[in-house]
Amino acid sequence: MLNMARLKMPWVSCGHFPLFLCLFLPTLSSHALGNIYKRSAVQRAAARSVARMDGDVIIGALFSVHHQPSAERVADRKCGDVREQYGIQRVEAMFYTLDRINADQNLLPNITLGCEIRDSCWHSSVALEQSIEFIRDSLISIRDDKDGSKWCIDGTPSNQPPPSKKPIAGVIGPGSSSVAIQVQNLLQLFNIPQIAYSATSIDLSDKTLFKYFLRVVPSDTLQARAMLDIVKHYNWTYVSAVHTEGNYGESGMEAFKELAAEEGLCIAHSDKIYSNAGEKHFDRLLKKLRERLPKARVVVCFCEGMTVRGLLMAMRRREVSGEFQLIGSDGWADRDEVVEGYEQEADAGITMKLQTEEVQSFNDYFLKLRLDTNTRNPWFAEFWQYRFQCRIPGHPQENHNYQKICTGNESLKDNYVQDSKMGFVINAIYAMAHGLHDMHKELCQDHVGLCEAMDPIDGSKLLDYLLKTSFSGVSGEEIYFDVNGDSPGRYDIMNLQYVEELGRYDYIKVGSWHEGLLSISDYKLMANRTEMVRSVCSEPCSKGQIKVIRKGEVSCCWICTTCKDNEYVQDEFTCRACDLGWWPDDELAECKPLPLKYLEWSSVESIIAVVFSCLGILVTLFVTFIFIQYRDTPVVKSSSRELCYIILAGIFLGYICPFTLIARPTVISCYLQRLLVGLSSSMCYSALVTKTNRIARILAGSKKKICTRKPRFMSAWAQVVMAFILISLQLAVEVTLIVLEPPEPVKSYPSIREVYLICNTSNLGVVAPLGYNGLLIMSCTYYAFKTRNVPANFNEAKYIAFTMYTTCIIWLAFVPIYFGSNYKIITTSFSVSLSVTVALSCMFTPKMYIIIAKPERNVRSAFTTSDVVRMHVGDGKVAPCQSNSILNMFRRKKKNNNATGSTKCQTPGEGVECVPQTVCACEEASSRPESDGGHTTPN
Repeated sequence: MLNMARLKMPWVSCGHFPLFLCLFLPTLSSHALGNIYKRSAVQRAAARSVARMDGDVIIGALFSVHHQPSAERVADRKCGDVREQYGIQRVEAMFYTLDRINADQNLLPNITLGCEIRDSCWHSSVALEQSIEFIRDSLISIRDDKDGSKWCIDGTPSNQPPPSKKPIAGVIGPGSSSVAIQVQNLLQLFNIPQIAYSATSIDLSDKTLFKYFLRVVPSDTLQARAMLDIVKHYNWTYVSAVHTEGNYGESGMEAFKELAAEEGLCIAHSDKIYSNAGEKHFDRLLKKLRERLPKARVVVCFCEGMTVRGLLMAMRRREVSGEFQLIGSDGWADRDEVVEGYEQEADAGITMKLQTEEVQSFNDYFLKLRLDTNTRNPWFAEFWQYRFQCRIPGHPQENHNYQKICTGNESLKDNYVQDSKMGFVINAIYAMAHGLHDMHKELCQDHVGLCEAMDPIDGSKLLDYLLKTSFSGVSGEEIYFDVNGDSPGRYDIMNLQYVEELGRYDYIKVGSWHEGLLSISDYKLMANRTEMVRSVCSEPCSKGQIKVIRKGEVSCCWICTTCKDNEYVQDEFTCRACDLGWWPDDELAECKPLPLKYLEWSSVESIIAVVFSCLGILVTLFVTFIFIQYRDTPVVKSSSRELCYIILAGIFLGYICPFTLIARPTVISCYLQRLLVGLSSSMCYSALVTKTNRIARILAGSKKKICTRKPRFMSAWAQVVMAFILISLQLAVEVTLIVLEPPEPVKSYPSIREVYLICNTSNLGVVAPLGYNGLLIMSCTYYAFKTRNVPANFNEAKYIAFTMYTTCIIWLAFVPIYFGSNYKIITTSFSVSLSVTVALSCMFTPKMYIIIAKPERNVRSAFTTSDVVRMHVGDGKVAPCQSNSILNMFRRKKKNNNATGSTKCQTPGEGVECVPQTVCACEEASSRPESDGGHTTPN
């Protein structure tokens, strides 16, 4: 058991707090601090000075009066040198602010505020040690307990109160987030509100864990966003990250990384280090950062000031200057002590500073302080010696390391720089005062001084008033707390530059960040630069390229790959092919529909085809006109004029086909294409097949020695019927295909870059009519070949044969060209036109020549010959061949007796063919039979 007299165990009121807390505090003191005291910590505890100021309400404060223990002295918790900005100035700011509040009759009238200020040394163990001292004072109570036992002294219930000591209403500070978390974990057990002035950790916004914590500074989430906005503003997509080991750096950097990942920024290297780490650790950190050069030149440092200073010192040792662009958090801000002596290494550094104005009234107060008159600050003498490098002989805090004797007349104005967070320290104290004022106004109303409801002060009620308080800060800004106890985010963006006017380095305000809005002056930032630093892993891809992330690399390191011609950039990592009929736009950002193409009337091919067809139509009409005009002449009558008209009609339709093929595809034009292409050819070749078949049958019949029977269907109208039957078969095929495949315009894609509007003619729709026409052509060619040896005066079969040979060549060439190219329309157009042109030329040119140029040959005598035999095929008006009439027998006999070995065949008439035969077949029944429309009959 420890010596209770030495330890001065705490005393508590068991009436106000649960009984377990009466037992908890001695246990806490015994176990948490027992070992400390056993290691002669009593002297150290006694050596830790406390600044007190009496008042009706006492506010506790934790300031880092001294630097944190070095890495070698952490176990002993031996604090470092005294600090001016973070320590002495903040202690004096507490006294200065309380003086102003107590003098203000509108704020807590007739109530004075006092304070108890302790040194946290910026270290959690020291801060906890000092916080326990606050707890001792805060557990006092004057409320009666129902069982009559009100006081708990040294763990023993008592009816007598302890020596008078006022409780702590709330605590201001500490400055470090990690220290603030440790302190809050203790204070919230006893419902003591805590208002921080520089602890910005994200974790402290969690009210489920830190219910009694508030702060007049914004959360590091906002600072991380502000730093990220700066990085984005300058397109720094590949940066290194360093943070101080501890809650402040870790939570802040975690928030920065999360935001960076959302924005597509990459962290080249991330590392952490203690502020009090040795030189080797900083040298190793710098080496890792340099390995990422020259790509990652920007280093985002969510660090405390001393961490930044350690990094700058490592740069000096490694002779590294100008290689990095540092971006520091508010732990660096505009603190001269961070960069003092290492300005070249920190040159151009961008830092975040909590937005606040310099408190000029505090300067007036602080600069008037004197060593002999400032008695309420127990650390002032130590500070004075450290500041002016002198000693005070005989003083309890005399520093024997200095030889110079302090005179007390030294001026604080020399090299004076106000603490960058001075305004927040004052605002935190004012926030506590306004909360107490609102609480007193409601609970005590017109009562002068503290009423019973506020004696002692209930921390849970005070917390409610603090969360609702709102007032104008020392710089005129609005101070309020959100539901998480945080204040709005307002930052100044500082840049360390060499100022020629001053002849030294100084922090220049180059922008601000106010609740999500970044405002930064590139002109000010570039004052001493020729160009802005680049910090990217890979350069942006060109238009039409995507990023391909290499395996194992971060998302900011890529190689650029060009998309294919028909692909657009869907996103920065994906090329997406356009659908058929679509093509990427000029920006390769989306697909746009390709213009529909079809054979234009203005194209060269169309003009040629149309001109050729027009000439063909004119010629066809001219031939038809001539044939009609000379329909009773021998040359027309001898060529089966009815079949010729059918052929001319087919030729005319063949010349019409190119117009339907070239026209913009519509339902009507598609129907006409299906019908006319096959129908025009079938009309020509059906008539020619009928004609050649007739000639072939005539020749076959003429070879017989004895005429037993006249060939059937030899009349003109029989030939016409046969031709129309063959044409009807073609029509039946086409109508069937139209029913199965209704014609309509569709889009065709001969290539991914082209889209044509064509008729939906399938291969079957082409092959079936073409096959039927091919069958007609083959039949016609066969008969033409079979009748090739007709007499010279009867040479129409030879013209037909030549027509068929040429047509076969045309259509044999058409098939591979049509199915093997993308020019199906123009191929079909020229094939049909050439076919009908061949038929028109070969079949009708000789006849037109005779009719027009050689009319003297258009007589019967031109069609007679001495070496042919007449064969008459009547139309039903001639006597049958098998007639046994005596007259016919007599005529035959008479002619046979008068014959000289050959029979004279007169000019062909209608129904008579001249064939090479020495035997005359059946003669006519009368001297002048009627014409059958095919050939002329002899007299």
